[in-house]
Amino acid sequence: MSKDTYPVTAAVRVLRAQNVSFTPCLYTYEAHGGTTVSARELGVSEHSVIKTLIMEDDSKKALIVLMHGDCEVSTKQLARGLRVKTILPCAPDVAEKHSGYQVGGTSPFGTRKTLPVYMERSIADLPMIYINGGKRGFLVAITPADLIRVLRPTLVEAAVVHSDD
Repeated sequence: MSKDTYPVTAAVRVLRAQNVSFTPCLYTYEAHGGTTVSARELGVSEHSVIKTLIMEDDSKKALIVLMHGDCEVSTKQLARGLRVKTILPCAPDVAEKHSGYQVGGTSPFGTRKTLPVYMERSIADLPMIYINGGKRGFLVAITPADLIRVLRPTLVEAAVVHSDD
């Protein structure tokens, strides 16, 4: 696949339909490499690579959490903020059922089911973000303003910075 061609995923279709200006960013996907690999491959800060996490609350209601690549989600803090008992990551097969995307290629755009989206508040402060375009090894560079316009996420504060022990 040349740099000029990129996959036309459900996410790309939503971005086009919503007139979002985006830059396709292809890289060699590594299983379990996560945002560390994509940031390295694209030569960008891991803080600006945004993870799309499919989680569920104690009543098994699915939700999307958007988080900086170099942070973890404090599920306790998020649950408290959403006034639910618990929030936990979905098992990969459950996440795929909710989103329609393969884990490692999950985009918040064009999900199979419409899910509520919660975004770490500080993501809005970045000039540009890199978020999954709906396929492993494929991110799109967009502005946080466009993401907010299209997804209308609820802003939350649930980030825990990675600590390298």
